[in-house]
Amino acid sequence: MMTSRCRLVLIAPPIADPDALASVLGDALRGGDVATVILPQGDLNEADFQKVAARAVPVIQEKGVAALVCGEERIAMRVKADGLHIDGPATALREAVEKHAPQLIVGGGNPQTRHAALDAGEAQPDYVFFGKLRGDIKPEPHSKNLALAEWWSEMVQIPSLVMGGLDPESALTVAEHGADFVALGSAVFAEPAQAAQIVAAVNALLDEKAPRFDD
Repeated sequence: MMTSRCRLVLIAPPIADPDALASVLGDALRGGDVATVILPQGDLNEADFQKVAARAVPVIQEKGVAALVCGEERIAMRVKADGLHIDGPATALREAVEKHAPQLIVGGGNPQTRHAALDAGEAQPDYVFFGKLRGDIKPEPHSKNLALAEWWSEMVQIPSLVMGGLDPESALTVAEHGADFVALGSAVFAEPAQAAQIVAAVNALLDEKAPRFDD
């Protein structure tokens, strides 16, 4: 499903049991349009993370959603993920793009300044990420990330992904600052039984109020 407004990206919750995580993600994706699910490693060792990713990736892909593995290139290849999320400096992002694009989606960054953002953009990733994967510690998005995303949207063609807050409605704030994608984690998964309902509500909110890129 393609839309002309900011789309939702989900940050998978830190659930170590592969079957439990796959179930939670499958339920959430029944709620409506999601562009991508990013799978962070968190505190898992490599072997356990591969088990989690191997179980989750097919569930995500069956819904027509891109599955991105955070950082672990070998695991991404082994589990046939759609891409890599690089949670590191521009040099790491550039190396991943050179090695894996366009066969895999490659994005990430978390630049803290305009200069760092432009460095990340020079790598020509599929998106630049403003925020931290577990940076949703307040109801609202971080103001620095919003300011960078707004500047970025006016200056650069490469899509931006911005970390939202704990409040699901923070997705609209991100959209209003020009971001192409908004990432939600705990806002969706704090109460897993409500995840699909929250995804549906966020999409309805964005459908109704988010700016259109062709305006």
